Amino acid sequence: MITIYKSGENGIETLEGFLPGSWVHVENPDDGEIEHLFKELEIPRDFVKSSLDIDERPRTDNEGGITLILIRTPVFRGKSADIPYLTIPLGIIIADGIFVTVCKEENEIIQDFVDGRVSNLSIAKINRSVLRIFLQTAKRYLRHLRDIDREVDSLEDMLQRSLRNEELIELLKYQKSLVYFTTALRSNELMMERLQRGGLFENFPDDTDLLEDVLTENQQAIEMVGISNNILSQMMDAFASIISNNLNVVMKFLTSATIVLMFPTLVASFYGMNVELPLQNSPFAFIFTLIISFGLSLIVVFVFLKKDWF
Repeated sequence: MITIYKSGENGIETLEGFLPGSWVHVENPDDGEIEHLFKELEIPRDFVKSSLDIDERPRTDNEGGITLILIRTPVFRGKSADIPYLTIPLGIIIADGIFVTVCKEENEIIQDFVDGRVSNLSIAKINRSVLRIFLQTAKRYLRHLRDIDREVDSLEDMLQRSLRNEELIELLKYQKSLVYFTTALRSNELMMERLQRGGLFENFPDDTDLLEDVLTENQQAIEMVGISNNILSQMMDAFASIISNNLNVVMKFLTSATIVLMFPTLVASFYGMNVELPLQNSPFAFIFTLIISFGLSLIVVFVFLKKDWF
């Protein structure tokens, strides 16, 4: 699907055809749409196909005066997914007077721009728009990291009372997400530093300052994901021990309860033998049996409580 946007008085507006100063967003295109981009904008087919490769790493390329920038953006798959948070490539192609974004699926970053959640956006300023995509990507990483921290805190409260492994498995899913985030953020940083050295955004001082802000936000996200990953790793080790300890406590209680209940059973077994027994002809024999049984059980309970075995 190909959608063309431009900046209007009421925000971003949709166009029918390619115009200078416009933004073209391509989402999961078929071969015909790729060929259309090649004919109309002379965008190399390899640039589009690289942007659609889900495993493509962040990088830059230039061919015939057309620049390709690949950046990995975060995506939320849902809490029930095997890995709740992943990263996908977003291709940014800068041509003469126009820029194109290409993604395999619907992208949260692009949706932020389309829905007007990014203020003061001027699509005609191509380099500035590209930097705003970088900045929004870094902010989206930070937002997802805060969401992960909240989910981990919730799981932490559940783990303190848990005897199962389900919560640990949930933590492992979020740890996998952090690994994906770490790899993508570091690769994005290397790509943006390469752009900074190449001088692509040095034409305007404001662009240079914005690139510095992007690098700062990205570095903050890298530090935050590193801290979260370390805390989560240590937490998983600690709670694995807590789950084992909780299970030992339950087993200790069940063993103690079994010993306490053993004495009434023992007394009843002895007094149920088919031999001459004390007080067997007494009308209070059953009561005496109960008193002896419960007395022995109470003594055992008292001993266990003194030794903190319950």
